[in-house]
Amino acid sequence: MVIGLLLGVVFGLVGGCGAGAYAVAAARTRNRVRTPPPPDTNELVTRLLEANRTLLEQERLRATSELDGKKGLIDQQLVSMTGELGKVNELVRELEHDRHKAFGELSNELRRQHEGLNALSEHTQQLREALANSRVRGQWGERMAEDVLRLAGFLEGVNYRKQATLASAGRPDYTFLLPKGLLMHMDVKFPLDNYVRHLEADNDVERARYRDQFLRDVRDRVKELRTRGYLDESDETVDCLLLFIPNEQVYGFIQTHDRDVIDDAMRHKIVLCSPLTLYAILAVVRQAVDNFRLERTSNEILGLLRDFSLQWEKYSTQLDRVQQRFDGVAKEYSALMTTRHRALQRPLDKIESLRLEEPALVDPEMVPFALEA
Repeated sequence: MVIGLLLGVVFGLVGGCGAGAYAVAAARTRNRVRTPPPPDTNELVTRLLEANRTLLEQERLRATSELDGKKGLIDQQLVSMTGELGKVNELVRELEHDRHKAFGELSNELRRQHEGLNALSEHTQQLREALANSRVRGQWGERMAEDVLRLAGFLEGVNYRKQATLASAGRPDYTFLLPKGLLMHMDVKFPLDNYVRHLEADNDVERARYRDQFLRDVRDRVKELRTRGYLDESDETVDCLLLFIPNEQVYGFIQTHDRDVIDDAMRHKIVLCSPLTLYAILAVVRQAVDNFRLERTSNEILGLLRDFSLQWEKYSTQLDRVQQRFDGVAKEYSALMTTRHRALQRPLDKIESLRLEEPALVDPEMVPFALEA
């Protein structure tokens, strides 16, 4: 494009020069004036070509300089981009490492969860097989109750007794010792046969039949406890009896399918409690025992304070008497040190003055001679 422009300029100049020369020649002819010959066209073209070469060289140098500058900028940007790409690669490697690590931890956790589920399934099966035996069910209920008692801070022989025979010939599983000699009983024997059959049933008909039978077993168990004599007033028992259900799921099952069972038991002063509700009841009992002990301790402290106040009054009275005696002794001592001392000092002063006024019987200057004689 630049070369074409330069060629256009050259041809324009050549054309212009030719037209100018023709015009000058015509004017000279008209005026009949002799003018010098026109300049050589080849020389003019040569000069124009030299000028174009110079311009082209300058343009090339400027373009080279600009290209070098742009190349430097491009190199800087490439270096910066290379550094950023390095950081991105490092970040990708770290993310990949973290992903592998997290994936490995997740795999391990899933494996542990799977092992835990297998172990839980085995324990559930063992528990189901164990609950098939009535004696084992009773031991399991007692173990659950003891765990709750231990969590509540109860100690056997201090807060409760096991299998204690009552005056009414009843023998509850647990007897809680309350303040002021009161007692509260709890039985942990609970029918679970039909509940286990309900869980193992293959169809809805059998499940419904075993469910109804289980709820009847619960009602029969409540009626049985009413005849045991656990609420006999001669035993100084509180006005309620606890029936322990050793499983939260069983307790929820009863509440869901027959709420009246719990209400009927409450009307007969029998409280059905699961492990959680038993813990809450025992916490209230423990708080009542602690409050009673605190009240009793407070009364003892108040009695001791009254005794201390009486003894303090006697002590203060006797101390005042001793203080009065000390004051009398101090007054007498002060009299001895002042009046009596001055009375005794006066005769001594007079004796001393008489001794000083008595004339000398022997001349002190004659004493040596007397000694020689």
